[in-house]
Amino acid sequence: MPAELIAGVRKDRLAAFAAREARRFAASRPVSATAMAKGAGHYLSGVPMHWMTDWPMPHLPLVAKAKGARLTDIDGYGIDDFCLGDTGSMFGHSPAPVAKAIRHQARRGLTYMLPSEAALDAGRLLTETFGDFRWQIATTATDANRFALRVARAVTGRPKVLVFNGCYHGTVDDTMVTLVDGQTVTRPGLMGQVTDLSQTAVCCEFNDLAGVEAALAKGDVAAILTEPVMTNSCMVLPAPGFLEGLRSLATKAGALLIIDETHTISTGRGGYTRVHGLNPDIFVVGKCVAGGMPTAVWGLSPAVADRYHTANANRPSGHSGMGTTLSANPMQFACLQATLAEVMTPENYARMEQGAARLAAGLSGAITRHHAPWHVVRVGARVEFICAPGPLHNGAEAALAHQPAVEGAVHVGLLNRGSLIAPFHNMMLVSPVTKKSQIDRLIASFDEILTDLFAQSQP
Repeated sequence: MPAELIAGVRKDRLAAFAAREARRFAASRPVSATAMAKGAGHYLSGVPMHWMTDWPMPHLPLVAKAKGARLTDIDGYGIDDFCLGDTGSMFGHSPAPVAKAIRHQARRGLTYMLPSEAALDAGRLLTETFGDFRWQIATTATDANRFALRVARAVTGRPKVLVFNGCYHGTVDDTMVTLVDGQTVTRPGLMGQVTDLSQTAVCCEFNDLAGVEAALAKGDVAAILTEPVMTNSCMVLPAPGFLEGLRSLATKAGALLIIDETHTISTGRGGYTRVHGLNPDIFVVGKCVAGGMPTAVWGLSPAVADRYHTANANRPSGHSGMGTTLSANPMQFACLQATLAEVMTPENYARMEQGAARLAAGLSGAITRHHAPWHVVRVGARVEFICAPGPLHNGAEAALAHQPAVEGAVHVGLLNRGSLIAPFHNMMLVSPVTKKSQIDRLIASFDEILTDLFAQSQP
């Protein structure tokens, strides 16, 4: 009887590999294990942020320091970092211009609810980098998306946002919907959710323009909110003409188009929007935009900004429901200014592109050599290996391609060999300071792991 397979890997071989790698990790990091056992109990679920429990290691390593594209944990291991804070440190840890800006601003105050000269220059640099928008500053991309949706609803007078099945736009409640038998429903598993989110959102499949057109025809959609490439769900590329079709359909239906570039800023300077000439009504980006300082920005096209001013002038007095006290603080502006002017440069993006192409080619070569039914996707500096055949076309296919048992085992195996990738969907980033030797080590480790997983001999 043939052995049961998961993503082309024998189930028994996968279990043996995963157990062996887990033992190896636990045995190699006793200092972190002791420290976690002693101090983690003060946190809910033993972690300061609940998604840290998504890491597949037996216990978390504790980071002592990070520099460039390398971490060092308290057990003394140096780790090639391809996670880079899930894009927050995409340009490397503490880029020199950003670290200098932090030191300089720290002597002048951290927050005072008034702009600085750096704020004015940062506004100019945002427009120069991303295009002609009227900007606002937030602390996270979740907040930026939430505020953008408020504006869209205010200027259109419509209640719903159109999102794509499997999307991720931070923890914005309205986007937490999925498709079941063609109907929009609240995603299962949400904590404390009491609202029927189908009343405020409609869900379509990515790359399905006919579905989008049908949803917009009802006349109740204020905005389409999308990434130009689906990420955080096994990466899905847009079909030719899809993004242009969204622009056309939104305009025809009187809805706004919001492009969230929080992950796809990896594409190149100005993000996917600038590189591919997209034309959104509202633009959102966060994560690494200020070099790792918690910062996000959202911008309105001049025409939408005018509509916003009209809506704002005619609303009753009182709180608008947008804004947080610590957003737009001087430290954010200092880091924005430094990142946009000195870090987010064409030269750095060119280095990132070259390194990511090398990584993608190496991973693809290993997959081919081992006849694995997997594939590799790249968007600029962002690379993913997906444990299923490709390409993927929508969120439903991406959900089926996700193989947690295989991905977790490979992740721990890579970390045991000195490379850290993101715990979500095998995402890897190449920074401007990532060395060829680091890329080649990751490729060699990946090949070694596939040699074990896809070996023809009996375990």
